[in-house]
Amino acid sequence: RRALPEILSQQEQWDNHFIRLLCELAEELQALDERLKRYDRRLKQLAQEEARIRRLQEVSGIGPVTASALVAAVGDAGQFKNGREMAAWLGLVPRQHSSGGKSRLGHISKRGDSYLRTLLIHGARAVLNACGHKEDRRSQWLKSVAERRNRNVATVAMANKNARIAWAILSREEEYRVM
Repeated sequence: RRALPEILSQQEQWDNHFIRLLCELAEELQALDERLKRYDRRLKQLAQEEARIRRLQEVSGIGPVTASALVAAVGDAGQFKNGREMAAWLGLVPRQHSSGGKSRLGHISKRGDSYLRTLLIHGARAVLNACGHKEDRRSQWLKSVAERRNRNVATVAMANKNARIAWAILSREEEYRVM
């Protein structure tokens, strides 16, 4: 895709049929980009009209795409007793191996909706990258987790926290309050 303009500028080196195909391909790519921009604008417009999506977007790391996907998949979150259940449903909690009274926590379970989990993790990664010099409680907590463990563990912990916050917002129909 990046090399296409350069190839088209060197038309004399290529066969006319090949150049025509590349021109058609470039036009199709441009049309797809325009369609994606239209869909993105429409999604943002719908996100502003729907109260649940608007409330979810107040949370750092949850944008219009993630919020609308959460509302579409979870609805009012009534099927979950608590936020931990929803986080577990999304596969954002560690697997637990227990034997002889000793409990070991492993990697995240990766069960449930992989698309939603991916969106939440990408949003959490953006929050982690942006928390550099911030002094609020959430940023301090996230930086301390990243220092104690590693960045990936901190990212998943933030995604888990966002899933629990999303459950509270959807199930209680409240506005997000920063603690």
